[in-house]
Amino acid sequence: MKFLTSGKVKDVYEIDNDNLLFKFSDRVSAYDVKFQDEIPQKGKVLCKFAEFWFEELDVENHFVKAKSDTEIIVKKMQMLPIECVVRGYFYGSIISRYEKGEISLANNISPDLAEKLPAPIFDPTTKSTHDIPVNRDDAIARNLVTPEEFDWLSQKSIEIYNKMAGIADNAGFILADLKLEFGKLGDKITLGDSIGPDEYRLWRKDLYQVGKIQEAYDKQLLRDWLTVNGYQKQFDEARQDGKDPIAPFIPPEIIDKMTQRYITAYERTTGKTL
Repeated sequence: MKFLTSGKVKDVYEIDNDNLLFKFSDRVSAYDVKFQDEIPQKGKVLCKFAEFWFEELDVENHFVKAKSDTEIIVKKMQMLPIECVVRGYFYGSIISRYEKGEISLANNISPDLAEKLPAPIFDPTTKSTHDIPVNRDDAIARNLVTPEEFDWLSQKSIEIYNKMAGIADNAGFILADLKLEFGKLGDKITLGDSIGPDEYRLWRKDLYQVGKIQEAYDKQLLRDWLTVNGYQKQFDEARQDGKDPIAPFIPPEIIDKMTQRYITAYERTTGKTL
């Protein structure tokens, strides 16, 4: 087995000409910054969530089988250079972009923080160190995808979001948004990468309030702590000065809370014990 690459969360190995092994770690990143601290059990949760969603969703995907609690085997694909983001709620980066006039919403609505959008929107980005939002014209002009591929990805991504949102709702959660990745197996577009709380925002339904910061059962908990304590601003300023941002140490109470919320999200969503 040949080591290929180490990403923010998982390590990738080549098994043979057709298959890869994903090994999920307890590493964590936020705002494109990698942290020295790890989140115990995170890799196990991400691995088991990936297995659950790939088996649950009625869509062609590259999942082959689970190898261990932190490893899955997947089919090797030619990944498309676009991240397929679906947003169901007015939250996260969409807010500043809307305020700057960089994105429009149906009927020119002006929603409150965390308000549900009239319908989920497809809001893709490039795949790079710092992802850049692209619309249909941008994606086609950059040769990321063809017009037909963009339209297929938009429709399929929203279908997957709606399916996952229904499952989350039954488990007492709100799926606020979702990031998916697709590749090609031969000529067929196929769902790939992994799906878990590093790829979506998940909120407690019983605690949901429009206009409020939501109780996150994903890594938004870390993002919120960074923002409140001024670290997000420090990261942005460092990049503007051409420097690499320096990650702070994560307080033990935040680490413990993230572990418990990741586990709770998995067990409630799947009905299985970790």
